[in-house]
Amino acid sequence: MKAKLIFNPAAGNPADSAVQLLDLLRQLQFVNIQAEVLLVQPELHLGALARRAVRDGARMVIVSGGDGTIENVALGLVGSRTTLGIIPTGTRNNLARSLGIPTNNLAGAVALLRKGRPLKIDVGQARQGRASRFFLEAGAVGLASALYPSADDIQHGDLGKIGEFISTLVSAAPSEIRLRLDHHRREIITHAHLVIVANMPFMGANFQIAPDVLFDDRRLDVLVYSDLSKRDLIGQAMRSMNDERIQRFHVKKIAITTDPPMPVMADGVFLGDGPVTLTVQPHSLAVMAGPAGVAATPPPPAAEGTP
Repeated sequence: MKAKLIFNPAAGNPADSAVQLLDLLRQLQFVNIQAEVLLVQPELHLGALARRAVRDGARMVIVSGGDGTIENVALGLVGSRTTLGIIPTGTRNNLARSLGIPTNNLAGAVALLRKGRPLKIDVGQARQGRASRFFLEAGAVGLASALYPSADDIQHGDLGKIGEFISTLVSAAPSEIRLRLDHHRREIITHAHLVIVANMPFMGANFQIAPDVLFDDRRLDVLVYSDLSKRDLIGQAMRSMNDERIQRFHVKKIAITTDPPMPVMADGVFLGDGPVTLTVQPHSLAVMAGPAGVAATPPPPAAEGTP
């Protein structure tokens, strides 16, 4: 089988990228996949690259990289018959965890490109003002969106952003949040720091939103953290636990308005402050996934005192 391979040399350990690419090509050859290699460069528009692969008739586009690289390529495949293959080599690998793809076994991930489970999964779409973006993991309104930029930098080694993270956390205040679900006229009104609209179980720094979020049920999972303090929310993120105080809904569409306006994010991309509408695009992305029934689990927590 012929395929396009989009390889991000900056993912994982860049110093080992040449060896990783050669190893990956050997593994692909072993399962009889002939791949045309495209290296990710800063000036490349990955969505456009994926759309060109679709026009060229590619049956599969394989992406070796982190969640950001994979998501940007995937968004160019939405609505097409071209299948997305995932080789996770990033820091978090949320997509691979959610889809049952091994995150530390190159041969296992490559084998799934041939013997995995072909699926059509849902894709979310967030519209905020003039901005619009598809998302695979989740959209977020509120505290998670405000904290994400500094938290992302910290996870990638920039400890100088710890002060910014703490300052944002301390100064954040809850908003009045109005939710209109699907086509219901009645609004749900609450006060909260955060609303998450999830398409997959994992987002951010391997935060497990809920273990039973499904990516192919033609719905988005809305979680409203109304009765949780900021301390509670941080505890949620650290322990990846469920909490009965969280309101949860399953929707095809949700309109969210906040007063004062809160920041809106979709898969780590900031869209702006203010009202947002999120909808599901059912079964609109073809992917190769792991076996059915393989439970996605968060990585083990670091031991106390370990960085």
